[in-house]
Amino acid sequence: MSSPLISIDDLPRQNASQVKNKWGEVVRQVRQSGSVAITNHSSVEMVLLDAATYQQLTESLAALQAREQSVLDELAERFDARLASLQQPGAAARVGSLFESRGKLGSKRPKAGATH
Repeated sequence: MSSPLISIDDLPRQNASQVKNKWGEVVRQVRQSGSVAITNHSSVEMVLLDAATYQQLTESLAALQAREQSVLDELAERFDARLASLQQPGAAARVGSLFESRGKLGSKRPKAGATH
């Protein structure tokens, strides 16, 4: 695994002219540190990464996107299941009676469990 990612402010810096005129030196510096901030008028405009660091970033991003999609898929399934239960015959009457009860239990005992 490549070196850990560091803040853009803590990266070694090269100005754009040095990159253009001393490419070999910049490449050595990238290989040493994993990445170099390229500046123009003292402002960081881009970051030059070695291939291992770039690969690490793309793999991390892909894993994060897969995890995010998995969570979204689970939420969509739960939503669809709840929507289906609300669309069943008699659901409107049950919801109406629930609102009319105003939190009173009546004669039924409360149910306990993961879905209640």
